[in-house]
Amino acid sequence: MLNRLIDPNMRHYDDVWIEEWCSENGWTDLFIERCNNYWAFPPGAVMPEPIPQKVLRFIKSEKGQTIEERFWSVTAIVTTMLAAGITYWLKCPIPMVAAFAFNAVTVAQLEMEDA
Repeated sequence: MLNRLIDPNMRHYDDVWIEEWCSENGWTDLFIERCNNYWAFPPGAVMPEPIPQKVLRFIKSEKGQTIEERFWSVTAIVTTMLAAGITYWLKCPIPMVAAFAFNAVTVAQLEMEDA
């Protein structure tokens, strides 16, 4: 579990969500080419196709954030609160600058890319 949380490629979809959609819609033999890139055989097809982005966005809007996304969001909030307290205590802006840099990277990872 910790390995998945530290992975540089944030997973925006839970594999179970995609498997559920595939079974409901007749897609078979789901496989993950790389992070957030899912392929399966559509009904009656002989070649696998990527799961359409429209479907992935719908699943995401329905299910919300993954465990990884929640973990990093909460970590960013806690880091900012700690940095604000340390900045006030030390009367030095460096902890807030470090928290800002950390949050910038976290927010960039939370952004979803359209393939």
